[in-house]
Amino acid sequence: MNEAEKRNKHETETETDNGEAAAAAEEESAPAEQAEAGNSAADEVEADEVEADEVEAEDGDAIAKLETEVGQLKDSLLRAMAEMENLRRRSQREKEDALKYAPGTLAKALLPVADNLRRALDSLPEEARGEEKLAPLISGIEMTEKELQSAFAKNGIERIDPMGEKMDPNWHEAMFEVPDAEKPAGTVVQVVEVGYRLQDRLLRPARVGVSRKP
Repeated sequence: MNEAEKRNKHETETETDNGEAAAAAEEESAPAEQAEAGNSAADEVEADEVEADEVEAEDGDAIAKLETEVGQLKDSLLRAMAEMENLRRRSQREKEDALKYAPGTLAKALLPVADNLRRALDSLPEEARGEEKLAPLISGIEMTEKELQSAFAKNGIERIDPMGEKMDPNWHEAMFEVPDAEKPAGTVVQVVEVGYRLQDRLLRPARVGVSRKP
């Protein structure tokens, strides 16, 4: 074997030894690389789980916030609806009261007219009623008073004439007391001026004298 052949043989053996060494090194490093890859994958899974937990927590907070806002809006809506219903009822009641008590202002203005008609009739002496010349005048006054009282009644206006009744401070105004042993104390024994009411509202109290024990 010449010198060249020996050199070639040596180079081949060296290359073989190097290949075997590299293969052995690769075999030795493979488990470490696999372990590294496994650890990396585990870390990625753990990171994904942490991120998922954070997202779930954020979603839970957002849902709780939305539920609170929905509750507040529902409460505000119910309050607004209740206020609207109260306003509707109040408006309806005011409308009904306006219609119910509408004649009150005019009635108060006409009460002195009714008083004067009654005074005119009460002031007539009995003999005057038999005089032929005064008959038409008296009849006209009586008819006018009757028509006025009829108009009052049609509009819910009632005359208060409590003679002989128990004095009621809601409808009567006591002007004086009269000693009377026969009647219970507080009985109306004289009507100075009749009163009037419109439905359940007082237009003018009846001014009266009441009895008391002597």
